[in-house]
Amino acid sequence: MKKILFLVTILGISLQGYSQKEIKDKYKPIPAKNSEIKEPLPPTETPPNDPPPLKESTVLKIDPNELYKNNTLYKPEANVEGIFYRRNEYLGGFVTNTATSTIRYRDAAFVDGDKIKVYLNDTVIETEVILNGDFQGFKINLVKGINKIDFEALNEGSASPNTAEFQVYDDKGAVIQASQWNVGTGYKATIILYKE
Repeated sequence: MKKILFLVTILGISLQGYSQKEIKDKYKPIPAKNSEIKEPLPPTETPPNDPPPLKESTVLKIDPNELYKNNTLYKPEANVEGIFYRRNEYLGGFVTNTATSTIRYRDAAFVDGDKIKVYLNDTVIETEVILNGDFQGFKINLVKGINKIDFEALNEGSASPNTAEFQVYDDKGAVIQASQWNVGTGYKATIILYKE
């Protein structure tokens, strides 16, 4: 039995070597139709998930400590070492002359059931929003002066903290601000639009 196996193995090796030689002798490379190498073209449009470039906006000088200090509308910061998200988060203040603004948001990490409540000038405008992977949002008419938008974390989903990517647009579709928030349950992320 061993002799037959040995004979089959030797025969297989010799046939393989013979066939390889035949292929090698008959092989001719196919010339390229166009040997000129072309560089890839630059992308012509912004990817759908990326916002357009930020508009030049005047930044409103507001001290977030003063905004959140001694205010019953905001939960006080929890001083827990190593946990950075048990606090309110100021997302910035911007001066604009736009009549309306569109606010969009979605879960910034993986979709894990994060929920928020949305306020405009301390009045609830969205009682409960479940953040998903697609942008959702609303349009507001801006009043002259301060327009304060708060996003309150109703939970932290299955993975802490409550995270979201948000974008704020003017009435011409230009981005005023685009960023993220990371807050714990009961805390708020705040952005202020000051209409001239």
